[in-house]
Amino acid sequence: MSVVITKPDTLLYDGVDWDYDKVKRVYDAIERIALKEMGLDVYPNQIEVITAEQMLDAYSSIGMPLMYKHWSFGKHFARDEMLYRKGYRGLAYEIVINSSPCISYIMEENTMTMQTLVIAHAAFGHNHFFKNNQLFQQWTDAEGILDYLEFAKTFISQCEERYGHAAVERVLDAAHALMNQGVHKYPKKRSLDLRLEQKRERERQEYQDQTFNDLWRTVPKPAAGTRPPKSVSERKKLLGLPEENILYFLEKKAPRLEHWQRELLRIVRHIAQYFYPQKQTKVMNEGCATYVHYQIMSRLHETGQISEGAFLEFLHSHTSVVFQPEFDDKRFSGINPYALGFAMMQDIVRIAEKPTDEDRQWFPDLAGRGDGMAAVRDAWANYRDESFILQYLSPHLMRKLKMFSVRDDAEDPYLLVDHIHNERGYRSIRKMLARQYDLGFLEPDIQIVDVDLAGDRKLILHHRVTNGVLLDESDAKAVLRHIANLWGYEVQLVEVSSISEAILKEHAVTAPSGGGA
Repeated sequence: MSVVITKPDTLLYDGVDWDYDKVKRVYDAIERIALKEMGLDVYPNQIEVITAEQMLDAYSSIGMPLMYKHWSFGKHFARDEMLYRKGYRGLAYEIVINSSPCISYIMEENTMTMQTLVIAHAAFGHNHFFKNNQLFQQWTDAEGILDYLEFAKTFISQCEERYGHAAVERVLDAAHALMNQGVHKYPKKRSLDLRLEQKRERERQEYQDQTFNDLWRTVPKPAAGTRPPKSVSERKKLLGLPEENILYFLEKKAPRLEHWQRELLRIVRHIAQYFYPQKQTKVMNEGCATYVHYQIMSRLHETGQISEGAFLEFLHSHTSVVFQPEFDDKRFSGINPYALGFAMMQDIVRIAEKPTDEDRQWFPDLAGRGDGMAAVRDAWANYRDESFILQYLSPHLMRKLKMFSVRDDAEDPYLLVDHIHNERGYRSIRKMLARQYDLGFLEPDIQIVDVDLAGDRKLILHHRVTNGVLLDESDAKAVLRHIANLWGYEVQLVEVSSISEAILKEHAVTAPSGGGA
């Protein structure tokens, strides 16, 4: 006697193979849950199916669909391809672009369940975060980024044809070396509109052509002593010093750069600024997308739209993503941002809907408010990793994740566990964990502090040393050479204590003969 198992007619798909009709059905079902039940607000979606090799290519060009050519991208592609072919690493199931429309790349090698998962994760989780988080609203122009990348690619190709690959490559090499020091860390009054950058570039070139007069070259320089020298404070005020955005200062003030070289610095600077919010929201962004895909996939299963087998396949992938090894596990390499972010999103919902007395003491404004989904949407919109952890990491979750802090003193041969699960320990652990996501603490604080344009034109930079950690000697000298190539004159970097102003170390590099990039 044979037993026939009938599948419900409501299944969105059956089996592992996918096709575009199934993807469309799944997308529509996910959209209904995301928008109507979860209250998400997203950019229009564009789903692109790509091969593994195309995914590797996207890796190499920092995930962007349009990008100019540079040798470093080819190097990254060769490295990633070698590791992938030898089985040393896998590929991401998806890549998502912060743009409008929001572009999500899914691999053709994925099963249908994985396609469902990544659409929920990327096209709705990441998409909602990109559109609503205040950092992305301040720093990125989702509607203009694709047009700007097309302009950048065309402009750099034209420069290569006119000035040669080597000349363009020298400027790009220097600009890429300074990308981390090429962002404004505080928002300006004027919002960024990348779609107008091509028009502005033409206007800058036309203005330069109209105002150029070769006769200025023949005007004699004023004799020494005829003009009173400016004081150091006046000089710094006129130049807007100190300046932490090194690329911006070089673009505006470098004496020997030509117009096209300044435009290359501006292109790299805009791209660095575009990625700046992503560096500050890794835990939140991945936590948001992981929480969204978990809720959507669970809802699809509850309503009978995906089978038990599909849901088990999803759970296998999901648990692998949010797995957090213990501190004494050989696989431990730090805190998994997916695990921490997902756990914190679940904990916020728990505190909002089913708080304990401890929760009411620690989170009086959140505990018992009743709408957990509204609480996480508010967190996604208004915080970055550092402030998010300071605001929402609970004692309950610290106990669940078995968190503790260790004092590691270089002069002491022993480690000391100095913060444990008590009132004082919870606050210290939360503060210390938040510090690990603070870019002001993680990245070196390097600023241009002085230059005498009427004198020797030596560019002076200061590195404010944190916790006694100096810059690597060889790396510092290599980056200084790039700065000297752009500046055209001597560059000096002084490492000073952020507490005592004492000079800890000095580095100096002179530009090659001829100066300029």
